[in-house]
Amino acid sequence: MTAASAQPLPLRLEFATVEDAPELTRLWYNAFNTPALLAIWPDTPGVRQWWEETMRHDMQHQPRERYLKVVDPQSGRIAAFAKWSLQSAEERGPRWPAWHPDMDPARCDAFLQNLEANRARLVGDARRNFYLDMLATHTDFRRRGAARLLLEWGCQEADQANVPAYIDASDEGRVVYELYGFVALATQPGIASMVREPRPKEV
Repeated sequence: MTAASAQPLPLRLEFATVEDAPELTRLWYNAFNTPALLAIWPDTPGVRQWWEETMRHDMQHQPRERYLKVVDPQSGRIAAFAKWSLQSAEERGPRWPAWHPDMDPARCDAFLQNLEANRARLVGDARRNFYLDMLATHTDFRRRGAARLLLEWGCQEADQANVPAYIDASDEGRVVYELYGFVALATQPGIASMVREPRPKEV
């Protein structure tokens, strides 16, 4: 085998489908396994089922909630995925369905209300903006450009629509998002609320 043939094939960006929900859920727990997040979304069979049903519902009933996946063509595995919300919070309506009984509703409500309040304060409830709701890369595929593909897609959509993009970034992800023009406008322990203004179209 030559050195050239040993190089991994480029990762491929695709839209996710309802059939992907179980693998996306497994990937979510691989990427977001911190004590703080597991206190909100505990890793139980019931909450995993809740995640799968939530994703399927979005894909089937919320056409502007776009789930994208990055696929490794060699193994067929999903290396990373993202959910881009291409609408304002007002247009979208409730972000989550009813919490699962395994989840602490007071903790979940407080977490969600904090995030939604930051987004409303920084970009407005009604002002159109695109929200990177989540982006997860499996630990087996870190540093292979998967996040770049997912970020570039959403940033290009925002630029074409001439609207800002918004994200609540982890400390680890903040550095990556800054490379794509996101600026932290508010911070709290473990989370940076970041906005990227649209870039002018090239003439």
